[in-house]
Amino acid sequence: MERTLISEANKNEGKEITIQGRVLNVRKLGEIVFVQVQDYTGTIQCVFEKKTEIKTGDAVEITGTVKKEERAKGGYEIHATAEKIISTSTEDLPIDLSKSELKLQLETLLNLRPLSLRHPKVQAIFKLFDIALKSYPAVMREFGFTEIKTPKLLGALTEGGADFFKVEYFEKSAYLAQSPQLYKQIMVGVFERVFEIGPVFRAEPHFTTRHINEYISLDAEMGFINDYQDVIKTLNKVIKQMFEIINKEGKPYLEAYKAEPVKVPDEMPQLKLSEIKKIIKEKYDYEIPATTDIDPEGERLACRYAKEKFDSDFIFLTHYPWEHRPFYTMPAETEGETYGFDLLFRGVELVTGSQRINEYKMLIENMKKKGVKPEGMEFYLDTFKYAMPPHGGWAIGCERLVQLTLGLKSVKEATLFPRDVKRLSP
Repeated sequence: MERTLISEANKNEGKEITIQGRVLNVRKLGEIVFVQVQDYTGTIQCVFEKKTEIKTGDAVEITGTVKKEERAKGGYEIHATAEKIISTSTEDLPIDLSKSELKLQLETLLNLRPLSLRHPKVQAIFKLFDIALKSYPAVMREFGFTEIKTPKLLGALTEGGADFFKVEYFEKSAYLAQSPQLYKQIMVGVFERVFEIGPVFRAEPHFTTRHINEYISLDAEMGFINDYQDVIKTLNKVIKQMFEIINKEGKPYLEAYKAEPVKVPDEMPQLKLSEIKKIIKEKYDYEIPATTDIDPEGERLACRYAKEKFDSDFIFLTHYPWEHRPFYTMPAETEGETYGFDLLFRGVELVTGSQRINEYKMLIENMKKKGVKPEGMEFYLDTFKYAMPPHGGWAIGCERLVQLTLGLKSVKEATLFPRDVKRLSP
């Protein structure tokens, strides 16, 4: 008999069907055995009125009659008449996947990642991730952006600094991309509006709940802007439309984590970084350390202020200091500031963006001031000799977006196989 997907079972009431999937739970009640089976479309309860050798974790094929049952999840169940164990475990599972909650320490969760990912609640994280990945290109194309894919092996550093991974490239040295920044700026001169979804690599020795060393970045760059506010306005619209899709299609995954749908204002509040620092000092009696632009506690309090003052989970902070922004960031008219910004969401930086320098001479001068050597970057710099339009863009951390949307304690929970200072496996 041809396989029927579990999501189609409700259309076959009274009929005999065959399903295939993985066993999530086996429960015996007297002579009756209840077997919960999951395939990629959903789960269903199968009822056996006889002994069965099926156990939790098995890959099975079950044939039976579909019957309506209000008490069963989904409102239907299958009364089994035949079974086939397609594949079985050679040893007992080290974790219990039959429980509704997988209450494990993060290290255990990650050390047993190939198995912990099988749990429905863990799967919900990556189902939502999938919707986020789907929503971004759909929205970006609506706004006239062209998708590009840029190299991840680079001959020159994108962001500068020391947070890079050096690799051997035949007889040369290369670097894993810290971002697609240089290439997406070049592509503004080609398509005017471009976006990319891809991995980026940061050799930052962090041990925090918000950092990983390889993550998925949702990038964009747009040309012929008037100023950085055009970038902010477009990003606001993109985020709003993304969450309209995520809230609708991801409803069951939000519910699995008791997470409320994300409300995105038509116009997110924004303040200069210097202004929010004063507010945080006066209102919450916290002084942001002088050694940083804004620290994690400052971001948390900035979002607290946005919620209290504007009832918004989002706030743009603008005019970041020149010393804390990359060489391509457009300096502001006010001394020591730039047209660089961050978008904070629920206490954490979600997006970094800016207006970029589009004039060759200014770009070279800014590089010299920052001590960035132009050697090896001619492919990028020479582009600005040929009339690059005013432009700007952003980068969204997809793992953080999912983490903050679901209220996860660590960004590593929203990463299939996290890479951090100690973890290079599985």
